Amino acid sequence: MEQSRRVRLVLSGLAVATLASCGIGTGRVASTQAAHTTAPAPPAPTDPAALQSRFEQVIKRVLPAIVQITTGEALGSGIVYDTAGHILTNAHVVGKSREFQVTLATGGPSRKAHLVSAFPTGDLAIIQVEDARGLTPATFGRSADLRVGQIVMAMGNPLGFSGSVTEGIVSALGRTVSGESHGGAPPAIITNAIQTSAPINPGNSGGALVDLAGRVIGIPTLAAVDPDLGAAPGLGFAIPSDTATDVARQIIQYGRVVNSRRAALGVRVGTAVDSDGNPIGVVVGSVTPGGGADRAGIKPGDVIRNVAGTPTLTANSLSQLMAAHKPGDQVKVQLLHPDGKTATVLVTLVELPSTSS
Repeated sequence: MEQSRRVRLVLSGLAVATLASCGIGTGRVASTQAAHTTAPAPPAPTDPAALQSRFEQVIKRVLPAIVQITTGEALGSGIVYDTAGHILTNAHVVGKSREFQVTLATGGPSRKAHLVSAFPTGDLAIIQVEDARGLTPATFGRSADLRVGQIVMAMGNPLGFSGSVTEGIVSALGRTVSGESHGGAPPAIITNAIQTSAPINPGNSGGALVDLAGRVIGIPTLAAVDPDLGAAPGLGFAIPSDTATDVARQIIQYGRVVNSRRAALGVRVGTAVDSDGNPIGVVVGSVTPGGGADRAGIKPGDVIRNVAGTPTLTANSLSQLMAAHKPGDQVKVQLLHPDGKTATVLVTLVELPSTSS
C-alpha cells in the first residue's frame, strides 16, 4: 500500500474487563441460508431530503441485524447471518473465548452464544446464539459490484455505544492490508480490502458496512493510526462481503474453513536480521513436506530475499505478497543459503492451510 507516511493499522475491537468465560467445543451445526442479493445498488438521491430519507430507511432496515458481542476480554460487533442464530464477526473480536454474551440492537436481555469456528488468517469467525428467536438476518450484497465513490454506512458498537452509525464513501478497492500481531501469532492479512472514509472506531469490528440498498458489503475491521499523529480519521478498512460470506458458508456447513483460497510457499518463517538488527529477508524455519517450497528444494536455514521480483524483508511482507497470488501460481524465489551462496528457484504455490494464522 503506497503512502507518504508510515501508518499502523489497528484492530477496531474494544477491550473491557467484564464477564469471565470458559471454553467449550462445538461440532458440526445445521445450516440455514442467509439472505443475499446481486441487484446493483440504487443511485443516491440528488435531493437532500430524499437522501436523508434513504439513510433513515437503511438504518431502520439493517440495525436490527447488528449485535454487540461481549467476551471476558473484549467488546465488538457482529451481524446476524441467518435464522439459525449464526453471527458473523471478526476473529479478533472472539479472541480465545469460546462463550459470549450477545446483545441485540433492539434491546432485551443478552443471549448466550458459543464459538462455531474462527478463521484467524482472514480475521473472520462465526458464533451461534443459543436462543435464535426474533433474530433478523442481514441481507448481503456483492462487494465485487462496489464502485469507488459509492456512499456507505458503518454500523456497530463503537466504544460500547450500541447501534451507532457513521457515513462515508468507498475510498478505494482491492487493498491488501494487515492488522496487528497478538500473542506472537502472525497478523491477519486482509485481501481485496475496502477502504472507506466512514469512521471506524474501537468496538466497530465485526459490524456492517452497508450500501444505500441496505445490503452488507463489508465487515469493518481495521483503522489506520499514524505513529506520530495518532488516529487517522476517515482511513478505515473492511473485509469484502464476498470473502466474508464464503468463509461463513464453509464454517456453517463444515464446522471450519476447508478452502482458504489463499496461496502459500509451504514454509514456516521468521524475519532474518543482519548484525545491526536490520531485516534482510525471511529465514525458513521449517518446510511442509510435499509443499511447493519442498519440491523446489528450499531448506530450513535458507533466507528468502525476493519473491516474484519483490523484496521480502520481513515475514509480514512475505505474507502480504502471498495474498496477491493464488494456489497454483508459479513464482521465482531468490534465496540466500547458510553458506552464503545465492540461488533462484521456481516454486508452484500451494493452498494456505485454513488453520494457519
